[in-house]
Amino acid sequence: MASERINQKDWYKVLGAKPSDSPAELKRKYQKLALLYHPDKQEADVPAGEVEERVQRFIEIDQAWKILGNEETKKEYDLQQREDNLTKEWPLHAQIYLEDMSWNEDEQLYTLSCRCGGNYSVFKRETKDVSLVCCDTCSLVIEIL
Repeated sequence: MASERINQKDWYKVLGAKPSDSPAELKRKYQKLALLYHPDKQEADVPAGEVEERVQRFIEIDQAWKILGNEETKKEYDLQQREDNLTKEWPLHAQIYLEDMSWNEDEQLYTLSCRCGGNYSVFKRETKDVSLVCCDTCSLVIEIL
């Protein structure tokens, strides 16, 4: 993915959420934490050092919501997370240019044969969002340049 990474922080962890949570569930978790850490909601007798920590935590919670509360940025973040996890867990077989893959006009699909006999496939509509593609048979991954 050519676009810049949305920080390497786990925004789900910040909200105490999971990627499978619904938008309503994400919002509920965000609101609960935002109320807890909002600077205006702090007790007067909280030590100064803790106030600063709570403000930083609130800023982090707010940033997590800005990314996960928006459908577009959430989708981009989820794709980045998936790619990062793939590169950690799966061996990178090759780096391939999209134009070096076979094009199927009817299906609007790019494919490339894997050495195992399986295929790497990516739909035209996904090409802007996807840079790592798994083989449909084995654990190898290619990176699309």
